[in-house]
Amino acid sequence: MAGGRPGGATAAGPLDCDICVIGAGAAGLSVAAAAGMLGVRTVLVERGAMGGDCLNVGCVPSKALLAAAKMAHRWREAPSLGIRYQPPEIDFPAVMRHVHGVIDEIAPHDSVARYRALGATVLQGQARFLGRDAVEVDCPGAASRRVSARRFVIATGSRPAAPPIPGLEAVPYLTNESLFDLTALPDHLVVLGGGPIGLEMAQAFRRLGAAVTVVEAAQALGRDDPELAGLVLSSLRRDGVVLHEGAAVERVAARDGEVELTLSGGLPPIRGSHLLVAAGRRPNVEALDLPAAGVVAGPRGIEVDSRLRTANRRIFAIGDVAGGPQFTHVAGYHAGIVVRNALFRIPARVDHDTIPWVTYTDPELAWVGRGEAAARAHAGGIRILRWPYAENDRARAERQAAGMIKVIVDRKGRVLGAGVAGAHAGEVVQPWVLAVQRGMRIGAMAGAVLPYPTLGEVGKRAAGSYYMARLFSPLTRKLVGFLLRLP
Repeated sequence: MAGGRPGGATAAGPLDCDICVIGAGAAGLSVAAAAGMLGVRTVLVERGAMGGDCLNVGCVPSKALLAAAKMAHRWREAPSLGIRYQPPEIDFPAVMRHVHGVIDEIAPHDSVARYRALGATVLQGQARFLGRDAVEVDCPGAASRRVSARRFVIATGSRPAAPPIPGLEAVPYLTNESLFDLTALPDHLVVLGGGPIGLEMAQAFRRLGAAVTVVEAAQALGRDDPELAGLVLSSLRRDGVVLHEGAAVERVAARDGEVELTLSGGLPPIRGSHLLVAAGRRPNVEALDLPAAGVVAGPRGIEVDSRLRTANRRIFAIGDVAGGPQFTHVAGYHAGIVVRNALFRIPARVDHDTIPWVTYTDPELAWVGRGEAAARAHAGGIRILRWPYAENDRARAERQAAGMIKVIVDRKGRVLGAGVAGAHAGEVVQPWVLAVQRGMRIGAMAGAVLPYPTLGEVGKRAAGSYYMARLFSPLTRKLVGFLLRLP
């Protein structure tokens, strides 16, 4: 079906297919690729850029920008290793060319041409449901197309949400959708929101030379383990990021060519040259006419069951639009659930309890499984194991000794949760993802033989500490003494 005309439709006529995927971001592309390679009659609809937020305005450009900022920071920190450079010169337009260059390198993997080669018909336009089994796709510059399908997958993602702050709509502000179009470094970037996106970008722009202030109405990194989050926030403050927590914004206004935020509680107003709004996201559902398809959506997204089916069982919703954890790896996970349900008729069910996440600040912050409160509620008695980066030889050798691992186990030693704040935390946490997802006991982690010197040893040392009190107890000492006296 290369070139793709499902059901033998004419080039401009209606299309009849087995599966229609609406949205070509990480979630939708994964379903379309699997369906196409399985020979399933597939239509893929995308109204914007192929690759969605992750490729164009999310994960890829943000990590490319963070890489540039980290390089500048390491350059400044080189004297700690006995290397001295001149202070780094930041060529911000060149940094942004690097960011967009990375996007361009990855884009062919998500392109229209690739998905057509996989056997899908790709329509570039806005989809709108006509009923429970059909959509109309409004294709700019071409005739609209009607698509009928046995199954639909809604993967339209989410977009930045602007909080209801008086005056915000009247001032220019940035979101992740416009931030990477900057061609000049802001003099003073004010970030509204102390979550992962806001803090990643705050640290990046500070290390690239901008003054940065973060305003958070509640607690920065409030969804993360407070102990580990505190290590990250301390690092940002050392970098020079000014962080205001518990500071609600009462209004926003333009003042003398700048943006001014008036804060509650008598705090002095904050002015900056640029304002980045990173205060949440909302699902992209408005243009779909979901009621026509019998699909129910709320403020968080489309309502789905454990198999990611909507109220119309012929329609699935996956990724950000389904209202669950908003991560690209969750989108890929959802895609696998749908492929098993829709194509193989295997009743696979989603489980978000063991989904890991990483905040790509420096140090990184990673977590998988239950936190302390949830673990206690689930298991009653728990033990918390910790090991600092400062006692890891690799971390010391590279002067990256700020950080720790934290592991939560139940009374039987089963691993319930684990988190890392430190260099390469997203890599260090990965064995613990397997431990949590497979219900492994701490002994398996303590007994693993790891290469030396590596950062991953912090996890092994934490696991080994589970046995320390028992191994070196007076009773054990007596036992060893007795055994040594035997002939």
